[in-house]
Amino acid sequence: MFKNLMLPIDLAHAARMERAVQAAVDLARLYDCPVTLVGVTAETATSVAHNPTEYAARLAQFGADLAGQHGVTVDTAAYTAHDPSIDLDKTILAAARETGCDLIVMASHVPGIPEHFFASHGGAVASHASVSVFVVR
Repeated sequence: MFKNLMLPIDLAHAARMERAVQAAVDLARLYDCPVTLVGVTAETATSVAHNPTEYAARLAQFGADLAGQHGVTVDTAAYTAHDPSIDLDKTILAAARETGCDLIVMASHVPGIPEHFFASHGGAVASHASVSVFVVR
């Protein structure tokens, strides 16, 4: 059914994304397809990496570890954005087109007061993506 899954990952909060990671891994095994990890970083230093090149290397290492632990094929794609918090949705949507994925598996957060006024990233991606989106809470 699915041929290429995409999993947007926030390396600063990877430990809190366990359920989405597990869902992507399980689906990749079920459909015998690769998972493409997509990370979005700033052009400047962050808590994860000093620069986009270092970020891409950390994302690649995270992907290699994930592949080794779960026995699935994992590719990585690191994107740089001027302001990741603002550009995240459009960067994920562009990555979906560029990677040719047919399912995006995204972690969500527990909604609160702000979500009554502003769309969540998962909700925004699901509303605008041309492929299926599985938002894991």
